[in-house]
Amino acid sequence: MSRIDDATHALWDALADIETSRVEHAREVLLDGLRGLVDAQHACWVGAVRMDETLAGDPVRGWRPRIVHHQKTPQTTGTAETAAREQVRQLEAGEVDLSTVRTVSFAGSWRTHRLVDLLPADWFEGEYYRRYYLGQNRVDAIWSGVPVNADVEIYVGLYRHCGHPPFSQADRETVAHAMRGLRWFHRQQVLGHGLAIGASPLTDLERRVLSGLLGGLTDKQIAKRLESSPRTVHEYASRIYRKYAVANRSALMALWLGQGG
Repeated sequence: MSRIDDATHALWDALADIETSRVEHAREVLLDGLRGLVDAQHACWVGAVRMDETLAGDPVRGWRPRIVHHQKTPQTTGTAETAAREQVRQLEAGEVDLSTVRTVSFAGSWRTHRLVDLLPADWFEGEYYRRYYLGQNRVDAIWSGVPVNADVEIYVGLYRHCGHPPFSQADRETVAHAMRGLRWFHRQQVLGHGLAIGASPLTDLERRVLSGLLGGLTDKQIAKRLESSPRTVHEYASRIYRKYAVANRSALMALWLGQGG
């Protein structure tokens, strides 16, 4: 068995051992593990939903990013999140880059691509690559798309910084293999961020209450953790149950573990 196989299996095992309530921690473990597999210097996680109403001629067919998370690493330029917000605003305004169009064109299928797999040579001479890649100290990327259901997808991006070689085909295949073995994990991530329930993700406070519910805490214990009142926590819990179309905590846990819904 190769070193890459050993590292991939170790990543799968590490993710399986994380409590279901620790959604954001699990996401960081995934990104750290994937970066290590292919010597990437930066990573991001995007949760996207397909909106019910789309404009005619929409090049991304109604798909919109609803959560964009960039890891904070020693190599990060510090402007990654600002650049990501700018890209989202452009997309909402109908200014969609070819790289996004090509990635979304595969919606509904598991896929992993390098930039060179998706885009023509002249794209690398254009403004988008100069601004959002070279301008962010990035020379290459691998993007992996995960269809969770017909209206929700996860995208994981891994970046090589300037001064490093572009990703190889073997790197792409390594990421594809690692991601494909984690269907259960991607589903939990989507649930944990509230993306499977509509166009709007859970609020930060709702996610914190959800974490407590899945961790087995009582309303009083969650309230103490959040410096709130049990009544307020109960109201948020009821709101979460309605959003997930379940009646109580037991049904919510069953949904989380893939036993219902």
